[in-house]
Amino acid sequence: MNVQLHIERLILNDLPIRGSQRALVQAAVERELARLLTANGVTSEVRAGGAKPSAPTTVIQMAEGATPGQLGQQIAQAVYQSMGEGSSAKRS
Repeated sequence: MNVQLHIERLILNDLPIRGSQRALVQAAVERELARLLTANGVTSEVRAGGAKPSAPTTVIQMAEGATPGQLGQQIAQAVYQSMGEGSSAKRS
């Protein structure tokens, strides 16, 4: 199964990273989303083309000194969660 996920805009307020770390956070988000989608699948709504104009706001509690990779993982997990609790439904 192929899944195409397009995130037009991801707003991250008060993210404690420097400009040079943005690419590291982005790569970590992409990697973690791919892992979650592969491991847990997606809901039938998403598989049917479940486009959403927006997703619920999620607050992420970041540990002090978190690396860009760790921040990216947390962001990806929040995005995945907002896709409709796909974590509970392994689909093929």
